[in-house]
Amino acid sequence: MAPGWYPLYRGLDSRRQAAPGEDARVSTRSLYIEPAVAPRPGPLCEVLLVTPLLHQLLLASAELPARYDVEGRDGALVRLMLHELRQSATLPLFAPLPRDPELARQCTAFLQCPDLRSSPAHWAQRLNRSHRTFTRFFKQQTGLSFSAWRQQACLLAALPQLSAGVPVTRIALTQGYASPSAFATMFRRTLGESPSEFTERTRNQDTLNEPPADS
Repeated sequence: MAPGWYPLYRGLDSRRQAAPGEDARVSTRSLYIEPAVAPRPGPLCEVLLVTPLLHQLLLASAELPARYDVEGRDGALVRLMLHELRQSATLPLFAPLPRDPELARQCTAFLQCPDLRSSPAHWAQRLNRSHRTFTRFFKQQTGLSFSAWRQQACLLAALPQLSAGVPVTRIALTQGYASPSAFATMFRRTLGESPSEFTERTRNQDTLNEPPADS
């Protein structure tokens, strides 16, 4: 990435209430980047694999003032973060929000506490639509069937919980899976590795990036 001015708006800490059985320490942070320096091209949303280095850079960037020193340490930190974002691998997960405001509110609420037991019939009733009309409308708005979108939303919510050390059994049962093995099967089918393999890989990466202990 070429050097230059990289204005970055301050990150906002957006915390949500933990679902029953969920680790309350799981939180999210949002960074708002000027479109002119956006590190990834295209208008589509992407789910990125966050390395331990990028994780720490995101946390540090969220604490920067709006008018940080571009030529100093803060500027170097932002440039490295944008570089890491550009290099990040994408994950095959996507739960797009619809344009319709009422449906978007319902989708957003579901993303906060996803549950496979939430049925399209229940959603249709809340939106005062027939089941058939709702399923057609949902796919028009999101590009996915309701069941596919629901599955993606559940997996999206599971990733930060796994990284935070929440047990697979707790995640699976909270999200409405019949068993931990059913959750693990869906996880592997979508991401190519089991939840335990994902957790172990994350743990190993964190260990490799830890500073050496004082002798």
